[in-house]
Amino acid sequence: MPSAVLSFGRIAAMGTVTVLILIAGVWASWGSAQHVMLTKGRERGAVEVTQCRQGTCSGPYTPVSAGSQPRDRVVLEDSVAVTEGETYAVVLKPGGTQAVRSGPGGVLYAWVPLGGALLLASVVVAGGLRRTRPAWVLAGSGVALLTAAFVLV
Repeated sequence: MPSAVLSFGRIAAMGTVTVLILIAGVWASWGSAQHVMLTKGRERGAVEVTQCRQGTCSGPYTPVSAGSQPRDRVVLEDSVAVTEGETYAVVLKPGGTQAVRSGPGGVLYAWVPLGGALLLASVVVAGGLRRTRPAWVLAGSGVALLTAAFVLV
């Protein structure tokens, strides 16, 4: 009887940890993904990056969507996917000058935190829950997402 209780406790604890890791991955991704994926009614355009420093890149914004206004400067997060002198399709976050990349590369880049969470959750599922097949599915999904983001961005 005590081993059944311990086994149930281990499964419950590791299941909870796995779910929390995956929720955290979705939560971290959704902050940018919502703007990239749900573009109806949002300002869309292009940014020519003129300078990058201290974790941000900026440049003039040229609108593409109806009702969007040109801006002298909008800010993108500085990452390996943003280079000075390049032009990127973006969606502006409401009420400001913050922009996120759009298109397939932008969608995949927004979901990168979920890819990391899938990899981390696969370790918990394999080690804590002792379920190797679901762990391989989680790991494969995480690797596929991260690889696709790396290739397209």
